Amino acid sequence: MEQIQQTQQQQLRRPAAGARRGFYVRMKLLHHHPKQHQRHHQDKNLCFRNYKWLLWVSLSLYFLSSYLISHSPHGHRGHRLVSSAGSSHASRALIESINSTSASKDGLLADLKVFVYELPPRYNSDWLSNERCSTHLFGAEVAIHRALLSSDVRTFDPYEADFFFVPVYVSCNFSTVNGFPAIGHARSLISSAIDLISSEYPFWNRSQGSDHVFVASHDYGACFHAMEDRAIADGIPEFFKNSVVLQTFGVNYKHPCQEVENVVIPPYIPPEGVRRTLGKAPMDGPRDIWVFFRGKMEVHPKNISGRFYSKAVRSLIWHKFNGDRRFYLKRHRFAGYQLEILRSVFCLCPLGWAPWSPRLVESVALGCVPVIIADGIQLPFPEAVPWPEISLTVAERDAGKLDAILEHVTATNLTVIQRNLWDPDVRRALLFNDRVQYGDATWQVLDALSRKLDRSPRTAKVPSQWASDT
Repeated sequence: MEQIQQTQQQQLRRPAAGARRGFYVRMKLLHHHPKQHQRHHQDKNLCFRNYKWLLWVSLSLYFLSSYLISHSPHGHRGHRLVSSAGSSHASRALIESINSTSASKDGLLADLKVFVYELPPRYNSDWLSNERCSTHLFGAEVAIHRALLSSDVRTFDPYEADFFFVPVYVSCNFSTVNGFPAIGHARSLISSAIDLISSEYPFWNRSQGSDHVFVASHDYGACFHAMEDRAIADGIPEFFKNSVVLQTFGVNYKHPCQEVENVVIPPYIPPEGVRRTLGKAPMDGPRDIWVFFRGKMEVHPKNISGRFYSKAVRSLIWHKFNGDRRFYLKRHRFAGYQLEILRSVFCLCPLGWAPWSPRLVESVALGCVPVIIADGIQLPFPEAVPWPEISLTVAERDAGKLDAILEHVTATNLTVIQRNLWDPDVRRALLFNDRVQYGDATWQVLDALSRKLDRSPRTAKVPSQWASDT
């Protein structure tokens, strides 16, 4: 062991071959000087040595900065910046990316600690037998769990945790018959998990669940039903009301399904799919589709008028603009639809059964200006995503005026919106990765939790409470 340590110390002291060749300049005086000029040449040698060290330091800093830029994990990933922004935009993006890398270690998350419960497979991994579980629009529950398992904020000591993550997958059982998530099992599954952790650990009972975090990535969040009327009628389960819920459902008005501490998160879009699409065409390439939408417009003969689904908004858009060649409206699935988004200037994001839509994330990720048509929607991560600067919001009652509204934007500030939209930091904030990356969607979740540390007994520092627990 001592021999290994000595070897490591010698390696640390020994400069690399490249460093010896590139940074060290050996100077040798070849001439002897008369005694009467000795002081003069001593001063000259001193000056020369100072110059040598100054040169060495300058070269070192130059090559070190070049190395950091070229090896930055958030540097260039093959995405092209908008050409109209010029080199100044590229330089700014590069500098901000480098600063972001260091901020991930010294920022708000430095003191956050999350304990992840290790539950039996029936609560999570068993559901992965359905391949769509981890890839469909409700897959955030899987992505966040995976990312937390390898995150720096994870602690294996529950007594030092600020929050407790309960990994119960409730949206994996996706129904292919009617397109709804079959989440009738959700209440009993989560209740069973709570019974388990409260009987084996003291932490749920200590806080009545206020420092426990769940994911509800389906249509109406903490209300476990895909239809709004049923979701409201069933309400939020009592055992859930004290906890923090990460949910895709969010509105800025009073709603029974949002009366719980929550963080609005984006729907899940596989990041590798986005990367593949961007690899086929650049973000700032030609966009020959003016207005794009692909999805359900009217649902089944029982709802042919569309009065129930999407509050008739999608039906109105279809009947009003289907004959307009500037509107590329399609009602059927297509595997290559992300390439259609990449070709489009505006992407319609009307409400469906719920206000939110996966098109929000896909549009932003692929540089198409999202046109949000969902009154009162609360959008995810407003601290990181400047929604008013990268999207358009159209009132549901004005859906029939889309042509005039978008013509006005095209003639005025479209270029500015696109420049803001094509910032890679914006795209990063809405995509979940298997491992937490600075600024990505899971990082934004943790950042939001760090703003709720008043719910943590550890941060609140209540000695009597801790004494009773330990």
